[in-house]
Parts: sequence; C-alpha cells; structure tokens
Amino acid sequence: MQSATPTPEPLTPTEPRRASAPPKRRVAQIKGRQVDARALAEVRALIGGTPPDGHRRDLLIEYLHRLNDHYRALYERHLVALAAELRLPLVALLEVASFYHHFQILRDDQSAPALTLRVCTGQSCAMAGAQALLQRLPAALDNTVQVLAAPCIGRCAQAPAVLVGQQPVAPANRQSVCERAHACMKNKALELTEQVLPAIETITYEDYRASGGYALAAAVVNAEESAEAVLDALQAAGLRGLGGAGFAVARKWRLVREQSAPRLLAVNIDEGEPGTFKDRHYLERDPHRFLEGLLIAAQVVGTEACYLYLRDEYHGARALLTRELAALQANPPCPLPQIELRRGAGAYICGEESAMIESIEGKRGQPRLRPPYLAQVGLFGRPTLEHNFETLYWVRDIVEKGAVWFSAQGRRGRSGLRSFSVSGRVAQPGVKLAPAGISVRELIDEYCGGMASGHTLYAYLPGGASGGILPASLAHLPLDFDTLQPYGCFIGSGAVVVLGQHDQARDAALNAMQFFANESCGQCTPCRVGTVKAAQLMQAPVWDQASLHDLAQVLADASICGLGQAAPNPLRSVLTYFAHEVV
Repeated sequence: MQSATPTPEPLTPTEPRRASAPPKRRVAQIKGRQVDARALAEVRALIGGTPPDGHRRDLLIEYLHRLNDHYRALYERHLVALAAELRLPLVALLEVASFYHHFQILRDDQSAPALTLRVCTGQSCAMAGAQALLQRLPAALDNTVQVLAAPCIGRCAQAPAVLVGQQPVAPANRQSVCERAHACMKNKALELTEQVLPAIETITYEDYRASGGYALAAAVVNAEESAEAVLDALQAAGLRGLGGAGFAVARKWRLVREQSAPRLLAVNIDEGEPGTFKDRHYLERDPHRFLEGLLIAAQVVGTEACYLYLRDEYHGARALLTRELAALQANPPCPLPQIELRRGAGAYICGEESAMIESIEGKRGQPRLRPPYLAQVGLFGRPTLEHNFETLYWVRDIVEKGAVWFSAQGRRGRSGLRSFSVSGRVAQPGVKLAPAGISVRELIDEYCGGMASGHTLYAYLPGGASGGILPASLAHLPLDFDTLQPYGCFIGSGAVVVLGQHDQARDAALNAMQFFANESCGQCTPCRVGTVKAAQLMQAPVWDQASLHDLAQVLADASICGLGQAAPNPLRSVLTYFAHEVV
C-alpha cells in the first residue's frame, strides 16, 4: 500500500532538504584514518571555505568533479578530507565516488594518468572502426596516457569519436587524436572545459532577446498570458515527452501543479542512449529557446527551483550553457526561479528520471521504486516536474505559433514533428527534423541524401540500443510513439542507426547487450547478472536460443527500471528477424 505523501517543509534556495529527513549526522573524525591537514587545505581551496551551516550534501558530485579535474583522479587523502569537511562517513562518500565511470580512485602512492582518452565503442563508432583505433592508440602515445573504451559519447554523426581529456575529436583517426593529446599534455588548460566551447554559431542571449525572445516567458510570469492558455495550447498540439517515454506534457504539468508547494523542476539532458545527440545539437545552437521553455514551465507549474542535469561528456555544451545562463541572470527579462546546472559523471542509468534525481541529490544514480511517483515525491522529497531538454525546447514555438502549427505536421495519420538523430550507413548523418510518422526509407532518402556509397539498407535501430532492430523489409513502418511496439521495438528518443548489407544485426545486438551489462547500476539481480550472461551467450557462433529466450523474459519481467526491461529488445529482434545469423 502506498504510504501517505509527507508534508513538505520550507525549501530555501541555498539548502534543499528531503522532506522529513533526519538531521545531518555530525562526524567528529573519520574512523581508521586521520585527516591530513595539507589534503584538507587542498580540498578547501577547490570547493571553497566551510560555510557557517556546512557544505551542501547534494553538491558532493560537483565537489568530486573539482578534485578529479584538478588532480586527474580522486586520491584517498582528498576523499578522507572531503568526507570530514562534509561531515559524512567515509564509506558514504566512497560509495558515490566509486559508482560513476568518470571518477578514478587512487591510493596516495599511485600516479594519476597524465591524460585520459575515451574511445567511443557505441554502435555507430564501432561500425566506423572504433575497435581498431582503440587497439592502436596506446602504442602511439606515451605510457602515462590512459586509453579507455567508453560508451556512446553523443558524436555518432561524426564517428568514430574520441574524448581527449574533455575535448571531442570527431571524426577521429590515430593522427588527429595523437596531435590533440600531445597538445593537451603540453598545456593542461587545453583539456579543460573552458577551452572546449563548440566551434559552431550559437544564438547568444543578446541575439535571442533582439529577435523577440523571452517575450512570452515574461508575459506568462507577469500574468499577461494565462497558465491555462499555455496548458491548452500544449494539449491541443499533442506535445509528448521527447526523451523517450512520450508522456503527455500538458497532463504532466497539471499533475505536478496540483501537488502541494514547494515544487521543483528537473531537466534531463543526460542523453546517454547510444545513437542520440539531438539535445546537444539544439543546445549548442539555440540554448535560450530551451531556457525560455524552462521559465514558462516553471511559472505555469509553480516551481521554485530548476535543476539542469547535463551529461559529463558534453563539456563544450556545459561551458556554453554556463555562459548563457550567466547572461540571462545578469539581465533577466522577468523574475527568475533558482536555476542550478549539475554535471553528470558518466552513468547511463542517470538518464532514468529517478536515478537522475538521486544523482542531483549527490548520491549513487540508482532508480527508485515507484510509487510514489516524482510528481508526488521527487527531488529532495518535493513534487517534481521532470522533463527532457527537447520537450521544453518546443514550448515557445507551440504557444506562439499555435497548436495547429505543430499538430498539423505528420504523415500516415501521425501528428507533430520529431527530431531524429541519424547515424550509420547514410550519406548525410545528423539531426533531422521530420514529420512524425515518416518511414525510415523516407527519412534516409529525403533527409540523409540516401545511403552511403557502397551500402544498401539491411536493417535499422529505430530507438538506439534500447529500441530493438528491424529489417529492411519493414522500412515502411511509421516512426512515432506507439507504432513500433507490435514489432517488438519502440522509437524512444529517435536515435536511428542505419545498417548496411555488410553489417550484421547480431553484432549490433551484442554491442547493445555489452553496453547494458557495463551500464547496469547493479541494484537488481535480473539486470546485473542477466545482461552479463546474455552478452556471454551472444558471443557464441551459434546462439543457445532457448537460454536467451529465458533470459530475455526474466530481464523484461523482473528488472526494476527501463534499462533491464529494454535490454532484451535487440536480442529478441535478432531471434525474430535475423535468426539466420545465429544458427
């Protein structure tokens, strides 16, 4: 039986707390190891002096990033000092630091790598030769450089992709990566965030305001445009969540609006689904269209604070968003809510909404059991409106241009626009804004310049690693919410990866299963064990189909969250449509 929702407590902008939370535990000293005075001074220099009320527990991951960026690793002496500074048990800090891929914990007598390279091994990069690049790079670089395989880093349209420190190199080859690595080792500043602003034209705050931007947000905040009018427009347009779940936006806003104040807003810009890069595309080009949608949502729903969770691989986007947020706050068009930008740390699971909430609170990014739902008990125990970046990006256009402008676009009886991240064997990969209900064949021919030279369509992943795999014989199906489920697939966030006749669906399915095995948070046994076992079985020349069917059923039925539940989709697709590849 669902327990009663706790009565909300007052929330201050500087000290968010979970409702009915126990008082913060005061730890006099860390058991088993004394705090080193020099290490404590080094920690304080990076995270700031101790405030009168102590440091905020929810900023733990931000503090870990500062240490990791500066020292290229998390040394034990600093973790002990940080735990003392935050008045946390050391084990509580270690369980967070050890959860995220981008934090490397070292003993004090170990040396951090001079530079870390992350070679993307996602499906699009794998097809573009990522494994060969991964194998060749260590011999071409100094042995103080660490070369790691990494999951999708959101550069699928320029595959293969590599992160050199915090700088993306895409498309990458051995020479371009080595040149960038040598430059970063000579000048450490080159690998850090402020040096990796995207080299594309961005609509700045001044440009956006000059073209009428934020007029709608100001009208909503100043009650010149009613909240109901905004909700009616979103409902009439049929706007649904564009992060993958497809929940009706107007309905979600109303559900959260009905809850007791204070309410919060959390925006998911983690975008970790392999093959997906649309949010980064829009963020780097037009960040204020999203921020205006954020302000409108915050006002209509009545949220006091907004938290933006951006994946760590998007260093340039974070630098850009930090700059544009500062410009907005320095000259606001209307009163603003509290807005905080939070940095992920390399965990795909944090794309799941409740795992993201846990991460924002400074914890391991593990999904919560539901009910209660986030609309009732979310971030810091408050009713929370959670949204994907692109969903808020379209709010201004829909309200200003009218619901019909959006809803009238579509094919085969579908309604609205969809942003597809297209990669793989096409002539012109990238983000394609197309009518809902378009087929993959039409998407390739009309928006991608056809197939890449020497390739014909063999298969496609309609929704990234989670969305399954369909054969070319089903290239006529409409791409939209609810249209692909009868075929064992779904559209998700619209990450379309195209395979040619020289590729094999079984390889794509194995790539996806290995990704899920690596990214499982480990909270539930079916996902933690099942993905690993499935990946092992799928490496055999001939698949044990009976065992794989059983594993797929257990994963789908017994996993806590969508990662484990969707992990069998590519496997099942191969068994259904490409059985000739595994017998």
